[in-house]
Amino acid sequence: MSPFPSSIQRRLSLWLALQTLIGLSVLCVSVYVVTAWNFRQKAQEELDQQARLASHLLNERSQGGGALSLQHKLEDYFSSHGNVSVSIGRDGAQVFRSTPATSGEWVWADHQVAPQDSGSPFNVRIGIDTTQDARLLRRLGGTLALAVVLGTLLVSLTGALLVRHGLRPLRKLAERTARITPDAASVPIDPLEFAQELRPWIVQFNALMARVEQAYSQSKAFNADVAHELRTPLANLIASAEVELARPRSAQDMQLLLVSNLEEIRRLSGIVADMLFLSRADRGESLRSRQPARLAEQACAVLEFHEALMEDAGLRGKVVGEATAAVDVPLVRRALSNLLGNAIRYAAKESTIVVAIRPWGDGAEIAVENEGPRIAPEALDRLFERFYRATSARDGSDQHHGLGLAIVDAIARMHGGKTFASSTAQVTRIGFTVSAPPAESPATS
Repeated sequence: MSPFPSSIQRRLSLWLALQTLIGLSVLCVSVYVVTAWNFRQKAQEELDQQARLASHLLNERSQGGGALSLQHKLEDYFSSHGNVSVSIGRDGAQVFRSTPATSGEWVWADHQVAPQDSGSPFNVRIGIDTTQDARLLRRLGGTLALAVVLGTLLVSLTGALLVRHGLRPLRKLAERTARITPDAASVPIDPLEFAQELRPWIVQFNALMARVEQAYSQSKAFNADVAHELRTPLANLIASAEVELARPRSAQDMQLLLVSNLEEIRRLSGIVADMLFLSRADRGESLRSRQPARLAEQACAVLEFHEALMEDAGLRGKVVGEATAAVDVPLVRRALSNLLGNAIRYAAKESTIVVAIRPWGDGAEIAVENEGPRIAPEALDRLFERFYRATSARDGSDQHHGLGLAIVDAIARMHGGKTFASSTAQVTRIGFTVSAPPAESPATS
């Protein structure tokens, strides 16, 4: 667990207080160190000055002045400087000593003065009283320490208020998002109402809510369509069972009822299976496997499967073009089968259904063309929607439940492709594309 509080406001306030404490401490320590250094320099300069004076007086004595004269000169000078103490000795004997008038903190320096008469040198010990400087340093240290504490407290309090004020847009944003309801989820938050740093987040949040709204709308429509599609066959099952059970029936009649009900159950099973497949595709389920396949060969196999149905409808089929692509073969065959089934239902009698295949980018394009009635432009945009049928109302009489082209669209998306549709007065063309799988990243050693 982090030692810092989870609150951004508290965390920023603590960091600001810590930064202030460190900054003020460094500043005050620097002031204290520089001041102490200046006091030491001043004391050293005064020691050097007194040493030069003592050396000058001693040299005057060696040039002809007597010891008594030297004694008087030293007493006259140093007696007037109560903060200076001087002790002069020569050959083990004390020549002069001034007793300090005060006791306290002293700084001492020892010097040797060589007289000009070539005699033995004088040993000079000079002291400077630094009690006043030490007292000033202690007061300065206490003042600076108090300034650090008070300054840190003051900056921390004002910083906490500023941080709270700075985080106000976040609270405003939280209040704004709290007002979002399922009925008003599509109303975006205006990024211009908030600080520039929050705008990218708000833009992404609006995009997320738009996707959620779209998914929610699709889910509601899908549920409504499913309920509509399942209601009719279930009603048929219930009605037929009630009619047959209303009076005694023979075994043959009951067998016919079971056959009829079995057809409705199979239709229900097909709807459920298709719904499960579309649900997995919507969740982003990846392809089980991809392998290079000659698409013309796969199209011929699907045409052969539908050959009997095409003969009953008086239709012919052919494959035009060729392309090789890495695909999930069973899914591509399923998409082709749905397209062919759709074309067989609406193709003109004695016409030819064409499966056109050609390379498309790094993949392939597969289209099924048939002659037949033109599809209205507004219907073309909805062909791949679930449960949508362009030519008949959803009255339950049609054996096809309107999921075939939606499955084609899902298979195309799973292959990284897309669907397309066009219709003229002569030919309707519906198909999809597949792309090559993304290249795998090279393994690192």
